Amino acid sequence: MTRRVFVLNGPNLGRLGSREPDVYGATTYAGLVEVCQALGQDLGFDVWVRETNDEGELIGWLHEAADGRIPVVINPGAFTHYSYAMRDAAAQRTAPLIEVHISNPYAREQFRHTSVIAPVATGTIAGFGIGSYRLALHALADQLTDQPG
Repeated sequence: MTRRVFVLNGPNLGRLGSREPDVYGATTYAGLVEVCQALGQDLGFDVWVRETNDEGELIGWLHEAADGRIPVVINPGAFTHYSYAMRDAAAQRTAPLIEVHISNPYAREQFRHTSVIAPVATGTIAGFGIGSYRLALHALADQLTDQPG
């Protein structure tokens, strides 16, 4: 049986490939979707990749994941640093939730050094470009294999 996994992306991630390629790389958002879905299939996941610039929509997706016991890989974008509403939604998780970042927030501006999501996440992976998503999906596979029942 294939396990559904959400890969959720916050603001400006739909602009991958054209947004600051020196920071975020040349892979487009469509390329990210393809990478996540292909690797997910290899891992036995049905990966649903979503992106929004709307905080409320992202929170709604976190609620959907909690209600459905759906594992999540999330790149909250700028919401990482200040959205306590998103933090509270992520805290309701009922399955592993892995925070990802394409760049290394600690190598950037000071305001990016704090994540309000990290304390309620299973773990955080950052700084490996699109590879951060690959690592997160592998980590989810390990987490789900290690869970009893």
